[in-house]
Formats: sequence, C-alpha cells, structure tokens
Amino acid sequence: MRIYSSQTHEKAEFAPIEEGRVRMYVCGPTVYDNIHIGNARTFISFDVIRRWLIASGYEVTFAQNLTDVDDKIINRANEQSRGAEEVALEFSERFIEVMHRANVLDPDVRPRATKEIGPMIGMIKSLIEQGHAYAAENGDVYFSVRSDEGYGVVSGRRIDDLMVGARIEENEDKRDPLDFALWKAAKPGEPSWPSPWGQGRPGWHTECAAMVHRYLGVPIDIHGGGSDLAFPHHENECAQASCAWHQGFANTWMHTGMLLVDGEKMSKSLGNFFTLEEVLEKHSAAALRLLMAQTHYRSPLDFSWERLEGAESSLARIAGTVDNLRWAGNHAGAEADAALADNLARAVEAAEAEFRAQMDDDFNTAGAVAALFTLVTEANVYLEQAGAAADAGAVTAAADTIAQAFDTLGIELPARVSALPAELVETAAELVGYAGDDVDGAAEAILTARAAARAAKDWGRADAIRDELTTLGLAVEDTAAGSRIKQA
Repeated sequence: MRIYSSQTHEKAEFAPIEEGRVRMYVCGPTVYDNIHIGNARTFISFDVIRRWLIASGYEVTFAQNLTDVDDKIINRANEQSRGAEEVALEFSERFIEVMHRANVLDPDVRPRATKEIGPMIGMIKSLIEQGHAYAAENGDVYFSVRSDEGYGVVSGRRIDDLMVGARIEENEDKRDPLDFALWKAAKPGEPSWPSPWGQGRPGWHTECAAMVHRYLGVPIDIHGGGSDLAFPHHENECAQASCAWHQGFANTWMHTGMLLVDGEKMSKSLGNFFTLEEVLEKHSAAALRLLMAQTHYRSPLDFSWERLEGAESSLARIAGTVDNLRWAGNHAGAEADAALADNLARAVEAAEAEFRAQMDDDFNTAGAVAALFTLVTEANVYLEQAGAAADAGAVTAAADTIAQAFDTLGIELPARVSALPAELVETAAELVGYAGDDVDGAAEAILTARAAARAAKDWGRADAIRDELTTLGLAVEDTAAGSRIKQA
C-alpha cells in the first residue's frame, strides 16, 4: 500500500509504527452550524480510507475531535442570544446524526475540546518551561514560532517567507507577529476555565495536539483533514507537539481537495452553498458517496445536482445487475456454457485485483469504482449471452464481488429491484386462489397461472394478471432463464 504524503509531496510504501496497527486522527468540525458538503467531502473521504485500512487487515484506532469552544461558536451564540454551550451541544448532536445518515462510521474516540482543558494546560506549561511559549501581560499565552527550528515542515513554508506580503494581525502583546495563541484570556460573557495565567480558553491550534497525545500517543501514523487546514492549523499543531514531546507528531499527513459546485467555489453569495442535510433530503447517502468516490480524494471535486442524479441512476443499474445475477444463480438449471462461465470468472478475478490495486495506490477510489463498473458491464453481457445456461457459481461470485466492494466503500446499494411487496400474497389469493403466506410462493403461483393462460391463448386472463400487477408497481419480465415478477 502506497500513500501520498502532503508533507513530502510523494507516495511512499505505508509502514505503520506498530505492525498491524494504525493510529489515525482527522480534525473534526467547529460546531457552530450545520456542516456543508465541502466538510462532508473530507469526512466521507477519510471514512473510506479508514474502511479500506480495516479491510486490508489493520487494527485501526480512529480519533476525531469536536471543537466546542471557539470564536465562531461564541459569535453565533451572541447573535442568537443563547449560551455558547447550548449552541455547541446542538450542532455537535446534529453533526453526529448527519454523519450517521451519510453512513460514516463513528470514531473510536471523539474528544470534545471543553472536556480536555487539563491536558491542554499541561502541554502549554511544558512549552513555556522549554522556552517555546510565553505568557503575555494581557493573560494570553503565545507559541514562539521562531523557537521551532522545524516550523514549516508540514506545509513547506519558510518562516522568512511568511512575513513577505502577509497580512498579519497587529498585536503588541506578541513578541513576534508570527506567534500564535495557545491560550486566550477570558473576555466578559465568554466561556472560560481557570489556568496558571488566569481565566481563559484554549486557542484553536492547541486542542488537537493535546488530544492526539492523550488518546493516541505521538507520533501517530496518519493525520488528516481538508487542504485548507494544512496551514496554519496543521503546521501549528505539529510545531506544538514536536516542541512539547520531541517525538514527532504524524508520520503521514493527508489532505482532501477542495469541493467545487458546477465548477465554482462554493459560497453563500453565489447561491451555490449546500449543507449535507440539504443534500441528503433530496438524494441518498449512497449516491453522494458514489459521486465523491468517482474523484480521487486529493483532487478537486466538482459537485452538481446533475452528477448526483447520474450517481443515483448508476446505483440503480448496479443494484439491478446484482439482483439479476442472484436471480440467475437461483434459477440456473440447464447445463451451463463453460466457456462463457470461464470468461465471467476471469472478469471477476480481474475486477477484484484491479479494485485492490487501485485502493492500495493512495486510496484511488476513482480507479476502483471504474473497475467495478467494468465488471457490471461484463456481467450484463454474460447474462444476455448465457440466458438459461447461466452458471450458478459464476454469477453468484460476480454478484458477491460487486456488492462487497461497494460495501467496503460504504456505498449501500439500493434494495434489490425485484424485492416484492407483502401485498402480493393477497393479490395471488384473489387472482389465482393462492392459499399460502409466502411472497415468493405467491409470485410463482401468479406466474404459473399467467403461463397457463398464455398457453391456452386466454389473452384476457393474461392481461388481467398483468394489469393487477401494474397496480402494485410490478411487472413480469420474460427471460431465457424463465419469467419473474419484479419492480416496474
């Protein structure tokens, strides 16, 4: 398995610190509003990465924080005349709920910043003692950027270049304009905690470094987030952790690409800003995940409603193919065509190998999905050619490969298109006198009656059966392997 490092700008063979185990941290949201689909792109991408690591046999410990104290939360609370804690709790719960709807696995550890103040204070004290931070007269504590000889290692930026053309906030309490806040002195009406430097709260960059150290230890194998976090957030995290514990921070840095909407940057002013909740009200999580999987996680992703509609159609086609394969397997009776079956078996083997190779190549979901689409096409060709002579083993293996691969990506295929409603039992009783209570048995009884009517050229009877099925949203499909009732 090879992974691209944002730090080195190269792919390298992945070698976890501890054999067979991966420690992974992805920055979570600041909970002051509903997350938008750009945020969702990052969280879904790392969910897929995590799933593939697990599928590859690694024991993965995955941590993701909730930033529940921040200027944005305080400002939103003031706008709504609410407490900051109330705002943070509401949007924390909404974030977790919408992640479940998007089929994103819960992290193994989900620390909240407000519950981790002690470890943050401990880290800040250590940085001061080692000469990497200082307390200002106003009660703030700042990290001394120039004290870290390795500053810039994550983003590749040089300290001297940061001053050129940069817009740096003037602050007379800082010793250097580049220094950043580790601890912010309390202001009236803001949430605060006691510290050696007075009442205050942690700076945003402080939180993750302390939580990674507490719950995963340092260094960790993978640290991830959106590309907008590489600088300054991840750079500042790394600086604090490296200077506090001198053990390194993350062996591999991973960042997702930007999400565009119809080729433009998403913004409320352009009217192309969509929350994840809004998208999931109109489309399935599976379609959104498929759309995102069709672009490599590091590349810009162009979202559009048309592309999402296309993903829904693709899912229906894939689910139909899987259903047809399973049906053919369950109804295989004639002697199978060995040559055709061998061709399908080779296609399955090739798809599995290509899927694995693409996912092992820096989690290239675009290539992996393409391999599955190729198999779907070849499976449909096989079903058409084989007809009643389908090989049960070959079609079952193809169905299993397609379904399991999409499941590995966290993409749930729609319910099988031939799933029959319970009402069919009552319809069969009225139409053909069926006395059982099994849906499949009812379908067989109706098909038998229809076949008898057609054989007797009783077209009125056959049409009546067809019309009754139509009222249930069903239709009869005649295939070389026999007839079946399926969703219209």
